[in-house]
This record gives sequence, C-alpha cells and structure tokens, in this order.
Amino acid sequence: MRYVFVYGTLRAGEINDIWQAAARHEIAAPRLIGRSVVSGRLYDFGDYPGLVPDETAGPVSGDVYEIEDALVPVLDRIEGVQPGVDSLFKSRAIDVPVAGRLLPCFFYPVDEPSVQGRIRIEAGDWIAYRLARDAVSSLVYGS
Repeated sequence: MRYVFVYGTLRAGEINDIWQAAARHEIAAPRLIGRSVVSGRLYDFGDYPGLVPDETAGPVSGDVYEIEDALVPVLDRIEGVQPGVDSLFKSRAIDVPVAGRLLPCFFYPVDEPSVQGRIRIEAGDWIAYRLARDAVSSLVYGS
C-alpha cells in the first residue's frame, strides 16, 4: 500500500478519476484518507493542471489516497511517466499533512521550465478553476 497526493485530473469526478482508473484495471478501490494542501504553484495546461512545488508559494488543494501498489503503474501511464524517459510529469515524493499527521506520498509535479507562458491558477484548486473557466467559456462561446 502507498499514499498518493492528487491535485488535478486524478481527483474524483475528473477525467482521469483515480477510482475509475482502479476499477478499469480491476484493482481494489483507493481509500480516501482526506483532503489536504501542498505548497506550490498551479498552472493551466488546458485539459489538465501542472504543479510546481514551491515552499514559498501558496497552497494547492488535493486529496490523499491509500492505494494498492498495482495502481502505481496505471497512474504512471496516465501521467506519461516512464523509466528513463523525460516527460512533462515526474513522480516525486512529498510529505503531506492529513488530519494532523504527515503522510509520505508520491505525486506528479512538473518542472519550472514547462510552465513558461502558462496561466497560473492563483487559488490553487484545479476543480474550482476548471468549473469557473468552463462556465465562462460556455457563456462566451455558447458551447
């Protein structure tokens, strides 16, 4: 079992929902440990966000799950992480506060150079940002 911090499309209800990913591969359902935040800067990549860890920045919202080890390669595929291949997302370790304790998690941040020219999501919450962005787009473009 491992802990993972998810902040974008792996969150419940999003396009890469972690529960649905597990179910598609007949892996036991992830167990939500709780909501949390990490310090960093969140950026809009269109269909998904990218998080640059930064201890001097504000909070980025996400969820911590306990998952089966078998789900890790599934999440790596979703995030495009392959051993020996440089990709947008990296698999990194981070300690995340949940319910008064720090849990050793892994997560998928991006590197600083990849966010050049991207819109920063100031509030640090992908879901709230995406919903607001899509609502405005629907009003403006009627889609």
